[in-house]
Amino acid sequence: MVEEIKDFGLVFLRIITIFPLLLVMTMYMGKRSIGELPIFDFLIIISLASVVGADIADPNVKHLPTAFAIISICLFQVLVSKLAIRNRTFGKWISFEPTVVIQNGKIIVQNIKSIRYSLDNILEMSRSKGVFDIEEIELGIIEASGELSVYKKADKQPPTIEDLSIQKTPGGIAYPVIIEGEIQQELLKRLKLDQKTLLEKLKQKGIHSYDSIFVCTINSVGEIQLAYTDHDVKYEPIQH
Repeated sequence: MVEEIKDFGLVFLRIITIFPLLLVMTMYMGKRSIGELPIFDFLIIISLASVVGADIADPNVKHLPTAFAIISICLFQVLVSKLAIRNRTFGKWISFEPTVVIQNGKIIVQNIKSIRYSLDNILEMSRSKGVFDIEEIELGIIEASGELSVYKKADKQPPTIEDLSIQKTPGGIAYPVIIEGEIQQELLKRLKLDQKTLLEKLKQKGIHSYDSIFVCTINSVGEIQLAYTDHDVKYEPIQH
């Protein structure tokens, strides 16, 4: 009984020590390691999972060699990623090539078979792109990540603002200048906006107290948008 409690304590200790290390190393590997995974990065993640799983589940596994293995695997991933960036040929060796599966509204059966996709896979993926008729697609490509990229035929593409000759009013990015009733002073400085100006804009909206504002955003042309908490009372401006 005492030995079992000791093992449980050891497993708990390993969990709280190995996961911070895994987090640090994953952050070091960058977004590439957790995005749409290339095949090599997928293998790295599988390897890390195996090493960490064995370390946590089996108290007989030595802990420090596990930590060393994690660091080594992560450094190896970073090295290979840099080599793949510098050398396109090497990068092609460790990843899948994009494959054209739809061209001019026709499914290329031979290419689908070569990557072991089924017709149902292609139809499902095209629907996820908002395309329910294959004939609407000018070009469909299965990327190295396994995702389907589609380019619709010209007459099936939605019209743009330029096509409709509509003049777009600039709005820009919205920045949260008030969050949960607190003015974000650092952000105001970066936007070259003082608190007095912000409060004046709020008064124009009929707001005389910002304490109950959940979020207030302002865009590049000075327009503000507000979200109120449940208990907030919005004061309408007095007309003179």
